[in-house]
Amino acid sequence: MKKLFLIAAMAVATLAVNAQSKMKAGTWSIQPKAGATITSITNLNGYETDDANVYVGGTIGGEVEYQIDNRFSVAAGVGYIMQGKQWADVSFGGTKVEDNKIELGYINVPIVANFYAFKGLAFKAGVQFAFLTNAKDKYTITNGGSENSVSRDVKDACNTFDFSIPIGVSYEFDNHIVIDARYNIGVTKVNKDSYPGAKDCHNSVFLATVGYKFKL
Repeated sequence: MKKLFLIAAMAVATLAVNAQSKMKAGTWSIQPKAGATITSITNLNGYETDDANVYVGGTIGGEVEYQIDNRFSVAAGVGYIMQGKQWADVSFGGTKVEDNKIELGYINVPIVANFYAFKGLAFKAGVQFAFLTNAKDKYTITNGGSENSVSRDVKDACNTFDFSIPIGVSYEFDNHIVIDARYNIGVTKVNKDSYPGAKDCHNSVFLATVGYKFKL
């Protein structure tokens, strides 16, 4: 057991010594990026069903990074993200409800600290501030051969500010292309307390992006 502990400690120490970013200490970089999101909203029920699927959307934005030393950097970004929740299709009493979903749009402002475990590979954590731009409740209902698509604006039922904790990992290739995967843990409530039957609903967001890092 002691040998295993010693080997593990030596491995961690070796990573710490060799850890480094591809950017030099004291330099700035900017990174435009775009990607996909897989999201949900906790404790939010749909039209006559709790059987929920994830909502798939997209994101686009960029971030500026300052390299403190070979192992640590700080990055701040801004971007637009599509997220929400979708439910399975349901049928009852001759009525069918399809494509039932909540769509939310946010302007996100993440601030993260990066630790480079070894060259190019960074683990990250931080805080994120988000501002709601749009919120729609959508579904298609079919009854007696008649189909009706519904789209309701529910922005007034949602809080316009959202706070979350992003954690993730990224890797920068030698050609400065960066792949980044993050999970945003929602802290504040999506819905207002005044909303009928309101529960503590929070955003749950996974996003993966591809970007290119330019040295400033």
